[in-house]
Amino acid sequence: MTASINTNVAAMLATQNLSRTQEQLQMSRTAIATGLKVSSAKDNGAIFAIANNERATGSALNAVRESLQRGQSVADVSIAAGETISDLLSQMKEKALAASDAQLSSTSRAAMNADFQSLRNQITNATKNTKFNGASLISASAANVTALADETGSNLITVQAQRLNLSGSNVTVTTSTEVNTVTNAKNALSLVNASIENVSLALAKLGTGSKALNTHLNFVNKLQDAIEAGVGNIVDADLAKESAKLQALQTKEQLGFQALSIANQGPGNLLSLFR
Repeated sequence: MTASINTNVAAMLATQNLSRTQEQLQMSRTAIATGLKVSSAKDNGAIFAIANNERATGSALNAVRESLQRGQSVADVSIAAGETISDLLSQMKEKALAASDAQLSSTSRAAMNADFQSLRNQITNATKNTKFNGASLISASAANVTALADETGSNLITVQAQRLNLSGSNVTVTTSTEVNTVTNAKNALSLVNASIENVSLALAKLGTGSKALNTHLNFVNKLQDAIEAGVGNIVDADLAKESAKLQALQTKEQLGFQALSIANQGPGNLLSLFR
């Protein structure tokens, strides 16, 4: 190799090697500080893009979870009110059956009718006042409840409305149904029996809808966890490995400084040739 004081090749090589070592050292320190081996696009563009897309999906699933939870709350509140209505109908059946007895005194029949009307009116109160976030599945104007099923918003889970208002398709007891006579009591009993069957079926449908929402909510929770774990697999740093790598690079950096120092002494050594 040509000895020259103008061009110190050894120092140039030592500087290049030291720069590479320091660059690797900085990457290792960043990985330890952030816990990420890919913290920016310049670390690994492809992996960074994949991770960002999956993070966006995971974040979008939060909206899906909230939608499912709202739908489930509406269904559960409606079920609770429906069970109350079912209980009221059972009590009404007892009153109607008792009032159908022709031997009942007029005073007792009047009392039975008053009780029957009170129970009947409570059904109206239940259907009117049962709401969650302004939505109901059992009121006279109830509409189906839909919840988001995925992050695209194109798939939905629907819980069908089951209207339980008086004079409806499920509760056939009308707002004017009474048990003030034997004939009216028998007619009322028939309406109540049909209503009990219809309400039981409606509650079963609401229960199925609520369970479907809950099942999908559990799935979304697991999906979010899986996505988070998947992103971690491709971007998280192995801290034990990085720690060992950091120590090796620190040692390499020290050796690099020593090599550069030795290389810089080369031109000075040329002076000995002229002594």
